Order: sequence, then C-alpha cells, then structure tokens
Amino acid sequence: MPELPEVEVVRRGLNDHVVGSVLHRVEVLHPRAARRHEPGSLDLEARLAGTEVRAVDRRGKYLWLVVAPPGGDLARAEAIVVHLGMSGQMLVQPTTAPAEKHLRIRVDLGDDRELRFVDQRTFGGWAVADLVDSGGSLVPAPVAHIARDPLDPLFDVERVVATMRGKHTEIKRALLDQTVVSGVGNIYADESLWRSKIHGARLTDSLTRPALRRVLHHAHAVMGEALAQGGTSFDALYVNVNGQSGYFDRSLAAYGQEGLPCPRCGAPIRREKFMNRSSFSCPRCQPRPRVRRA
Repeated sequence: MPELPEVEVVRRGLNDHVVGSVLHRVEVLHPRAARRHEPGSLDLEARLAGTEVRAVDRRGKYLWLVVAPPGGDLARAEAIVVHLGMSGQMLVQPTTAPAEKHLRIRVDLGDDRELRFVDQRTFGGWAVADLVDSGGSLVPAPVAHIARDPLDPLFDVERVVATMRGKHTEIKRALLDQTVVSGVGNIYADESLWRSKIHGARLTDSLTRPALRRVLHHAHAVMGEALAQGGTSFDALYVNVNGQSGYFDRSLAAYGQEGLPCPRCGAPIRREKFMNRSSFSCPRCQPRPRVRRA
C-alpha cells in the first residue's frame, strides 16, 4: 500500500498540473471505481462535470481534490476523495495517449489533457464527499477521524506522545493506528523503529516520553527523506502523475532487508510475522522485550 510520501508525491504532481482546471467531462469506466460513492457512477459523473479543481490536499495517506463551480463560492466546494488502494495511479496524459489497460476513470480537462485514474487491482476508487471542520482544517467527512501526520505543520508531537503513553499497546501498532498518528505504514514504521533502536513489540506505556518523541522524530525524518526521493517503489504501480517511480527503496535500512547486514552493527536483519504482514528489525540493535512471567 502507498504510504504518506508516495501519496504526497501524487498530491504535489496533481497540485502542479490540475489546480485551476475545469473537469469538462467525467467518465467512470468500471463500476468498482465508484463503489464508495453511494449514489453511484452516474451521480459521480454528473456532480463533477463542470466543476473546477481549487486545491489538492492530503492528510496522512488520504488524498482529495477540492472542487467547486468555476469562479464560484468555495462554500459550495466538495471533495473528490481518491482511494489509491494497492495499485491506484493518478495520471495526467495527453488526450491522444492510448488508454491504459486498467483505466477506470477518465476526465477531460479541456486543454488536450486528461486526468486518468488507473487501477490494476480495482481496490481503489473515487467518491464525492462534503468538507467538514476537523481541528481547524477542512477535510472530507470520511477523513475527519484521521489524525494529523508528522509532516503536517500543525502536528502536535506532545499530544501524540501523551496519547501513546495512555495506551497499553505495542509501539508499532500505535504507529499504524491512523487515529493516533496518520501516514505511517509498515515500511516507515519499521524504518523509524530501526533508527530509534526500539523493537516494535515494546509497549507504549513502558516507553519514556523522550523515547516516543525520538520515534516520532525519526518518522518525520525518514518520510521526509523518502519524499525527496519520490517515495518508495517496490513495483511499477507506485508512480507520480508522469508515470515515474520513486527510488527510496535503495535507502531502506530494515524493511525488506531480511538476512542482510544491519547498516549500524552488521547483524543480519530479521523478519517476524506481524498482523498478517512482516516486521523487519535488527536483533542486536532492537532486542525484543522480555516477556514478564506471572
């Protein structure tokens, strides 16, 4: 699944290429691409046709386009919530470019360009939603419960640390809880914990405030570095609006590095099962917490 840096790469590309564009015609080419929009594909097409893209925003891994009548009052603005799923791509293409094999939604931008939603595995899609206030920011209603992410200028480290200290859960589970801190997925959780020298099974209420601050600091740093390199791409499906892949995977220290030497101490990186996925850590730098016996 794309994580915060990959989604931010897409957001920036859309911000550069589609803000100010009018959606002249919207075509939903596969019903699953509009399944999250309860009124259906035809309603989505009708509500978006003729609107203008005013902004492209993000919170954590959630992406949306703010649309409103051209030149009209932003009080009438709505959001196109874009679910990238496992393989969703938002591409800006010339109208003459051949249709992609897995093209799901096509939007005519009126200047010989199209905005295309391509989704091979059809887990993603679009939905139109109202904008509501969430902590002083306007976000789509389905995103209102999502916490701010470490790259958000209004991210409150101390508040997140206090929330984590008040929970009795593993630190990696807390990092992946989008209601606590958003945007962090499996890749950047493992990288942040490796940099912090903390095993993901450590309990949040057993960690000191400085230790939790350190984890959040490293989450901010590693995602910022990944963003600078276009994100992490493990297959050709994670691309920006021009179809280019990121290359931060070359810089990963722990995630996906099973058996390779830890860049810090040289011990082989281990892989452990975690929530139907995998966790990667250094057995020397990040020792597992001891199990307390009753």
